[in-house]
Amino acid sequence: MTAEPTARQHPGLDLDVLTPWFVENVGAVSGQLNAELIAGGKSNLTYRLYDDQQRWILRRPPVGKLLATAHDMGREYTMMSALASTDVPVPVMYALGDAELLGAPFYVMEAVDGTPYRKASELAELGPERTRAISERLVDTLAVLHQVEPAQVGLGDFGHPEGFLARQVARWRKQFDAAHTRDLPAMERLHALLAEQVPPDAAPGIVHGDYRLDNVLVDDSDQPRAVLDWELSTIGDSLTDLALMSVYHRMGAAGGGVTDVAVAPGFLSDEEVVARYAAASGRDLTNFGFYVAYSCFKLAGIVEGIHYRFTNGQTVGDGFADVGATVEPLLQAGLAALKEN
Repeated sequence: MTAEPTARQHPGLDLDVLTPWFVENVGAVSGQLNAELIAGGKSNLTYRLYDDQQRWILRRPPVGKLLATAHDMGREYTMMSALASTDVPVPVMYALGDAELLGAPFYVMEAVDGTPYRKASELAELGPERTRAISERLVDTLAVLHQVEPAQVGLGDFGHPEGFLARQVARWRKQFDAAHTRDLPAMERLHALLAEQVPPDAAPGIVHGDYRLDNVLVDDSDQPRAVLDWELSTIGDSLTDLALMSVYHRMGAAGGGVTDVAVAPGFLSDEEVVARYAAASGRDLTNFGFYVAYSCFKLAGIVEGIHYRFTNGQTVGDGFADVGATVEPLLQAGLAALKEN
């Protein structure tokens, strides 16, 4: 007879192995250390750790084969640790563990109270005024992040901003190749056009890499408490963050994508988001169509990686069966965005 699973049995998380390391590197445990998987994202695995008195968060990569440079726990840990001294809201980071313990690098951080709003229906319950305020603060927080000077928070050597956009276009093409399960002619066309139209380098700044409302915990007073999911963060052209927000916005308005918060009554329109960011940051938004097209390409690459893991039986949880269907629309949206320049 097969034993029923307990709070101590999870993919990629052996609590009997973790507990001694946890006590040594994070702190004492009251009673038994337990865990539960937090549903939501389809990339890294996020667990809520708890004992009789306290809560923490543990993040680790998905199980199975990983694409090169993806799911970088050290990157997330370093970035959030560095930002602790700034006005960017991030959780307290406690400890970084190496791959020998759980089979992949991981880290433990503060469990921050807040809501990662993903659905328009969740915002609709708050009303249009609160929804507008939340969307305004989302944009303002991004502008605050992009005003941080990397070198002043110890991130001067964190990335290689020279030739950032050209390298990113090449990188995501490699990710498509590494996650190949099918031919994607639109990907080939979009990649070729992006490689031909790369804008000049901008002043280097911090790039979150996947900035959207459900990667931000919002408290009961509608203030952002913590920006999460820094696995794609780097130093480079931070305008790519705004462009990716725009792509999420457009996808949600069209009835697709991972989040539809943009259609909630009161949420800033795509044009208002861009205008508010431009006013707060002073950035030149020339060639923004290229940035949107690149963001479509990048997001399609991320989704194709998830589709690859699903087709190879390497995903944990439900909701992966149809994810691959969003890749072609993203690629087509990228081709269309290049005409906006």
